[in-house]
Amino acid sequence: MSFKRYCIACLLLIVSTSSFAQKTPKANLPDFMDKRFGMFVHFGPITLRGTEIGWSRNKEVAQADYDSLYREFNPVLFNADAWVKAAKDAGMKYLVITAKHHDGFCLWPTAFSAYNIMNSPFKRDIVGELAKACKKQGITFGIYFTVLDWHDKDYPIQNPNDSTQNVKGNMTAFKQTMKDELKELITRYTPYLLWFDGYWEKPWTNEDGREIYDYIKSINPNILVNNRLGKVSEVLNDQSVGDYLTPEQRIGQLNMNEPWESCITICEQWAWKPNDKMKSLKECIQTLVKTAAGNGNLLFNVGPMMDGRIENRQILRLKEIGNWMKTYGSSIYNTKGGPYAPNESFASTRKGNKIFIHVFKHNGNTVTIPAMPNVTITKAYLFNNTSVQVRQNVTDIQLTLPPSLPDENDNLVVLEVNQNTENIPVIK
Repeated sequence: MSFKRYCIACLLLIVSTSSFAQKTPKANLPDFMDKRFGMFVHFGPITLRGTEIGWSRNKEVAQADYDSLYREFNPVLFNADAWVKAAKDAGMKYLVITAKHHDGFCLWPTAFSAYNIMNSPFKRDIVGELAKACKKQGITFGIYFTVLDWHDKDYPIQNPNDSTQNVKGNMTAFKQTMKDELKELITRYTPYLLWFDGYWEKPWTNEDGREIYDYIKSINPNILVNNRLGKVSEVLNDQSVGDYLTPEQRIGQLNMNEPWESCITICEQWAWKPNDKMKSLKECIQTLVKTAAGNGNLLFNVGPMMDGRIENRQILRLKEIGNWMKTYGSSIYNTKGGPYAPNESFASTRKGNKIFIHVFKHNGNTVTIPAMPNVTITKAYLFNNTSVQVRQNVTDIQLTLPPSLPDENDNLVVLEVNQNTENIPVIK
């Protein structure tokens, strides 16, 4: 081999080992971020005990009991159309189902594990029925998949709470099963996105994540993948594996550069729990608003009951959010966050020449926000077109609200300005 050819070969090797075979096209991300609001669903045999999915195995529920629950799992009142309708009525644009959580149970009829829905009394493809219902109702479909599996004998960790139960395992065989199962999910159900979890345990490496990411892209280059395939979870950089950030049980920080999605529960537990404390309508709405104001999406979780139904109280709360979105949704969908970072008093989104100021708290009828240099407010009004008085000066902007306000959860002031609001720098 000539020296020139040797150098080219070395360069190709470096590129192939230090970067992805194919990244998700950047043009795909704006469509996802415009959706702003989705439903997360955690569901499986553990609903028979009412404890947390995956995590209660070998804690609240003994391993032998947990691993046998599928023999009783028969959610006869499961109705995919009803779940998707609940999401749609809430104003949600996409849905993500836990096809396989850390307990290893598969909600679809996989050929690569006997621990799946067809070996339960239910014997119906939950993932497939949800994919069809989402397509029928115009909701984007996504799939959650774990990168660890405490039930699989090829995975070295069998019990994260007791290392004496761990095994040697075979990560090469484990990854092949992952690939086989993911190929089934991608080719059968054509998900828009794959939502991974479980990256933190030692047997899983960043290189494993890159291998799986590249394999996914070899099947469908357009599918979105969250950032939990690799070991870097808080930022997107050259070491990250995935397309967007996923802060959990907290609202992400204002970030105009990296796409992100907060996953947060409507109650306290991810899976169904009897009498679990549910968030108030005000907390739900303000969580959604603050997420959009930070330029992120909200993946809001429900946990259906053991019979397959989503609790009626959760359905009603989702409808209440949906009713709010019918009025104010244009201040959430297809917007950008900012220019102000959200806080406990107000948050803001923007689109075109409009800034939407979501007011949570105010002194009397006055709301004071920081000044916007070189920006002139030409008009200000509530979302019901009631005029709002504005006083602009060098240091701040004072908005005087009318005595009677339309919404106790979030009063929305629209500011029309003399320029494209996306050009306004973030104001802290």
